[in-house]
Amino acid sequence: MRRRLPIGAELVEDGVEFRIWAPQCRHLSVVIESAIHSRELPAERDARGYFRLHVPGLVAGARYRFRLDGARELYADPASRYQPDGPFGPSEVVDPTAYAWHDASWPGITAPERQVLYELHVGTFTPEGTWAAASEHLPFLAELGVTTLEMMPINDFAGTRGWGYDGVNLFSPTRLYGMPDDLRRFIDRAHAVGLAVILDVVYNHFGPAGNSLFRYAPYKLEGSKPNEWGDALDYGNPGVREFFVANAGYWIDEFRFDGLRLDATQAMHDDTRPHILAEIVRRARAAAGPRRIFTVAENEPQHTSLFDYGIDALWNDDFEHSCRVALTGATDGYFHDYRGTPQEIVSTWKRGFLYQGQLFAWQKQPRGTPTRGLPPWRFVHCLENHDQVANTGLGDRLATLAHPAAYRALLAVVLLGPELPMLFQGQETGSTRPWRYFVDHDPVLDQLVRDGRAEFLAQFARLATPESQAALPVPGDPRTFDDCVLDPGERHLDAPLAQLHRDLLHLRRAHPAFTDQRLDTRDGAVLGARAFCLRWWHEAGDRLLLVNLGSRFCEEVLPEPLLAPPAGARWRPTWSSEDPRYGGHGTTEPFTAERLAIPAYSAVLCEPS
Repeated sequence: MRRRLPIGAELVEDGVEFRIWAPQCRHLSVVIESAIHSRELPAERDARGYFRLHVPGLVAGARYRFRLDGARELYADPASRYQPDGPFGPSEVVDPTAYAWHDASWPGITAPERQVLYELHVGTFTPEGTWAAASEHLPFLAELGVTTLEMMPINDFAGTRGWGYDGVNLFSPTRLYGMPDDLRRFIDRAHAVGLAVILDVVYNHFGPAGNSLFRYAPYKLEGSKPNEWGDALDYGNPGVREFFVANAGYWIDEFRFDGLRLDATQAMHDDTRPHILAEIVRRARAAAGPRRIFTVAENEPQHTSLFDYGIDALWNDDFEHSCRVALTGATDGYFHDYRGTPQEIVSTWKRGFLYQGQLFAWQKQPRGTPTRGLPPWRFVHCLENHDQVANTGLGDRLATLAHPAAYRALLAVVLLGPELPMLFQGQETGSTRPWRYFVDHDPVLDQLVRDGRAEFLAQFARLATPESQAALPVPGDPRTFDDCVLDPGERHLDAPLAQLHRDLLHLRRAHPAFTDQRLDTRDGAVLGARAFCLRWWHEAGDRLLLVNLGSRFCEEVLPEPLLAPPAGARWRPTWSSEDPRYGGHGTTEPFTAERLAIPAYSAVLCEPS
């Protein structure tokens, strides 16, 4: 029977085969654990440092650990498919073929330019914090207009709560959210209601607690400085490379994820060719077979060269930062080079990145790379994501911080834009539950994390004062996690913000102009200090979005050509963010024979008539 993965424990016809890459060990034995009778069996080492052992009669559910060079301590399998008791406990043999799938006709993500992403953290999405509980709310998201869930990392990690970015068992879906088949059932259910699911994966470091991989093999890049999150990894080592590439294909193959979100790729330094990211994407696509998958990356320096590796899209921090400054006025820390002006928002809407190689004063160096010629779906636009909400210090959402009407207006810019819009869980209902950084470690590591978090947030002048530092949530305090858990009772489609999201996403689907990827079919212009317009030209009918983020805008002189309606027509308002159903106060006719007037803090969509 052919192995599915190059490493790990796999069921074969008459038992289980173990294969472990452990070149730092001379001897390795497999300890089969049982309440009745445990046994220890030596594995055979080859010249490349791979250990192999075949155990007849062993079945799925068997638990095991490894003993390295006769040491007393036992360690989990680096490629364990399940850790029922967490990173410090035994690994469990899993049969990845046992679950009966129902999604044979699911094609994957066939139209990436029409996707609407939704960032979801399973542990806080419901009070139960499980895949089973989360699956009950999938129809709501589908009806809202979401098309793709971006699931935050689920690899197992130490403790009982966390964001998931400090994983140490990268092949093991965390036991905190359920069994591996519970994850399969979640994805199967998502596909049944028309939702794709992509997985956020972290290949730039291992977590600080429960990581035993460095005892097996030289994963760490010796002689290099740690990156922002942990030890730098040696992607040039064939065994290290194999580990991450195999992991990417594993999630696509055995769980039928529809793609990957690659975290902090700027920390994945690799001088070999092809680049590790290219191999990861290639393996993921091969694992999908006929299904089409979607890959998106986070890259702080905004390097469009990642598209050369086969990555489909990049998060656009510039857009989020400009919008956040426009809504909150905060320009300290890494928001230093943003002013939240209409010009910034129009420029990112038209060109992707705002910084494409010019000076970025906060970093005292150029930032970004050119985007000319790239279709807009290559960029993911959002008003909020897990990082940016937590980085407010207290974890307040824009629904709490921003003027409600201005927030609604910018939602129209995001959801009607040709880029890929992304929502952060809870945003769609206007949840005021905070989103904070939370962990669960031993007291010493908890304090180190707390200190590191406070130091990072001190870059923002408002969070650097003694009073603000003392008020920061404690990452290791269980209440910090509890405060972040969403209330499922808020998920109903007649809630004002839910109606706004649903209506805008319906408009996005219904009219082809909004997702048209041709670069010459849209434009934008600044109308005033806080007002701007966005224009679409399309065979199915033009559209004009008027946006005002300040007090009432009124002008008699209109020397902007984008405001001109098609020949022989006039503009008629068809949608407004000030609709009372959304919590607004109504909208007057924007165009008259005497003037253009846009209500304060509003967005008004017009079509020709």
